[in-house]
Amino acid sequence: MATIASVQITNGATINRRRKAWNACVLGRSNFSVNRIKQSYYEPDARASNSRRRRTPLFDGTRESWNKKAVSPNAILEVQGLSKSYPNGAGTLTVVQDISFSLAAGSTCAILGPSGSGKTTLLGLCAGLDQPTTGEVRLNGVLLSALDEDGRARIRNESVGFVFQNFQLIPTLTAVENVMVPLELRGRKQVRDEAVELLARVGLGERLSHYPLQLSGGEQQRVALARAFINRPKILFADEPTGNLDAETGHLVIERLFALNADLGTTLVLVTHDPELAKRTQRIIRLKSGIVVSDQ
Repeated sequence: MATIASVQITNGATINRRRKAWNACVLGRSNFSVNRIKQSYYEPDARASNSRRRRTPLFDGTRESWNKKAVSPNAILEVQGLSKSYPNGAGTLTVVQDISFSLAAGSTCAILGPSGSGKTTLLGLCAGLDQPTTGEVRLNGVLLSALDEDGRARIRNESVGFVFQNFQLIPTLTAVENVMVPLELRGRKQVRDEAVELLARVGLGERLSHYPLQLSGGEQQRVALARAFINRPKILFADEPTGNLDAETGHLVIERLFALNADLGTTLVLVTHDPELAKRTQRIIRLKSGIVVSDQ
């Protein structure tokens, strides 16, 4: 697995401290969401020098013209005939089956369904964190299947934000340092002021130097919100963001999420099992057993 050993980080804590903290978070756990944070904010090509970096074409052959031609000129996300299956002892388990939809830039959409309906799998496919068995995903105008993993990581780093149910903050970094990580991993310098501003906007201006264990669950999720928006994503994927919070705290987090989303004009894809929360979005895609049963 790739680490950030060669990524230069110059703000806040020392390079070694950040490197050890990030690698401990990523490599010390096999948790699905932790691995996704690494994929979301770390561009694998950054490991190599410019002279050794792989130059993978974004498009090839006949895919080039098809990739550049969006079905909808204003679509930020386009999904066509998407299916995902896994082999099991009884044959094949299909988790997502023949799903197609598109989302306009700046829109909000909930993927609603009970546990096991394929919501999180669909989100991972849309974000390029997993590859479909059949079908295609075009994210911000780019056909994901035409890219290797490094190319998909670049798209996520440039265009995508993530919020996870379990917060997934780096425990050895302070709140402000956690928020700074995505931009620092892109080689950005002097990003502390941006992180401080976002933490103030989510009501944590007085918690900059607190570590995750010194924060409540709701405060940790607000730090995660600030981290998700620090790179000004074009689309935000939120996977059950209030799943580990009580009702009152969850309401506060959701209010902050929708406020930031509206202010920055970000497209929002919200995975939830809560029909009332889903109603906050402009569109609801309902899943059952991996199949879209309604799209309103």
